[in-house]
Amino acid sequence: MPTPTARQRVRESFDRAAASYDQAAVLQRQVGDDLLREFAADPEPASILDAGCGTGYGLQILHRRWPTAELTAVDFAPAMLALARPDADHCLAANIEALPCRDACFTTWWSNLTVQWCDVDKVCREARRVLRPGGQLALSTLGPETFQELREAFTGIDRHRHTLSFSAPATIAQALRDAGFAEIRLIRQTISLPYPDLKSLLRAVKAIGANAVGEGARSGLLGRAAWQRVQAAYERHRTPAGLPARYDVILAYARK
Repeated sequence: MPTPTARQRVRESFDRAAASYDQAAVLQRQVGDDLLREFAADPEPASILDAGCGTGYGLQILHRRWPTAELTAVDFAPAMLALARPDADHCLAANIEALPCRDACFTTWWSNLTVQWCDVDKVCREARRVLRPGGQLALSTLGPETFQELREAFTGIDRHRHTLSFSAPATIAQALRDAGFAEIRLIRQTISLPYPDLKSLLRAVKAIGANAVGEGARSGLLGRAAWQRVQAAYERHRTPAGLPARYDVILAYARK
């Protein structure tokens, strides 16, 4: 679970990334589209909370799918929320682990690639609290095989963390059960995005604000020799399309 200091670093990272986010957020858009396509909403949503809305892509696709639904955007990064504001009926600058909302006020709770930054148990309990009876949850997050190639490349270089620790599907399912959800359904898929070189891959990660890895991160730069070893190790994964970044994507659906 992120400490308050770690959470502040994540918020600052996403604030800095707001202006460049949409150009780099290929993964977020692809996963958001997948999350919506697999979402069997019944009945049709009347009020949707987008938990961790980013710059508003999810709000846009939700509006196209259900144009009469009332959309509430929530993000803890003010710069992100400012960009999402035109696509929302209501905006809240808040932590999705502790929403400033009354009980049972939404028919649908939606979150695309945000839960990995949070305490999943708190998020699920809060999601259930704000959902109306029979309300539905749809979330996407990243699983433990995300950035596997990057972790392998850094193996033996130092003792610092270079990627986030991501929850396994069983952990997500258990958090939903513990929160009191029913009709839990999980889908797991792997998405691999190619980059011409390691620096381009890391720049793309930074451009979406995902470079805040939490406690145990290196505070300074790698030395030249260590960086060259990391590059050489990652090159072993090269394909004709480029250097792959693996994303272990989990889609989860449930009903209150």
